[in-house]
Amino acid sequence: MKLPPFELHAPDTVEEATALLEHFGDEAAVYCGGTELLLLMKLGFAEPRHLVDVKGIEELRVLEAVDGTLAVGGAVTHRAIERSPLVRERWPALAAMETRVANVRVRGAGSLGGNLCFSDPHSDPATFLLAAEGQVVLRRGRDRRRLLAVRDFVLGPYETALERGELLAEVRVPELPSGSALVHTKLAFRERPAVTVSCLARVEDGLVAEARIAVGSVGLVPRRASAGEELLLGSPGDAEIEAAGEAAAEASDPVADLNGSVEYKRNLVRVLVGRAFRDAVAQAS
Repeated sequence: MKLPPFELHAPDTVEEATALLEHFGDEAAVYCGGTELLLLMKLGFAEPRHLVDVKGIEELRVLEAVDGTLAVGGAVTHRAIERSPLVRERWPALAAMETRVANVRVRGAGSLGGNLCFSDPHSDPATFLLAAEGQVVLRRGRDRRRLLAVRDFVLGPYETALERGELLAEVRVPELPSGSALVHTKLAFRERPAVTVSCLARVEDGLVAEARIAVGSVGLVPRRASAGEELLLGSPGDAEIEAAGEAAAEASDPVADLNGSVEYKRNLVRVLVGRAFRDAVAQAS
């Protein structure tokens, strides 16, 4: 398989990159790791005439803590995140999730920002970031800047809230609240996960003061399960945890595909929510 012909552009700044994207419109695509884009081009599913290579933009390679939030530039690779001493120390759940993304070759080339922009429904990061209440910074030119929650950025399969000429410049991951733990788990039959579940539990005086459940890879978009979260507050027993898993299974809105039927996927969600929540409570305690 051969790539279709294209012109490669290598801007030095976000302003230059967004100007190119706005100028070429639908004929342009952002190139960073290329782990998804180049495959689509080889298969004939995408034929952008212009690739805007953002790997060399220094601003997009930032990985630092700012006021209790981890700022991850749009071009920072999964591998850089998982190996970062800063992330391992202060965001260990993020580092743990990243170690299980695809394979080491993909993690070495692909970026967290690129993963979110591609919006593959079978993916780990969006589910994790929903539970972590992550945000993205979108840029156009020097002055146009938008801050969106990840839940508002991922709109559907391969669809995001990016507007013409915009670039995902940064992913922001807040530190977990004191006394809390976030556990990400999944089941994968192939390289892409069949189900992803992230659960956060914050424990105060032996009681669950806050719970978050995010489920992805079973439906068209990852979702929070607020009805299930409410059932886990206080001192939940097996019955409440099972009910929360059921609520999450319904909220995930699964679709049948090669990974299984709708009911099979709901059952996977029920089981993994229980496991992830119990692990989160144990770690938080």
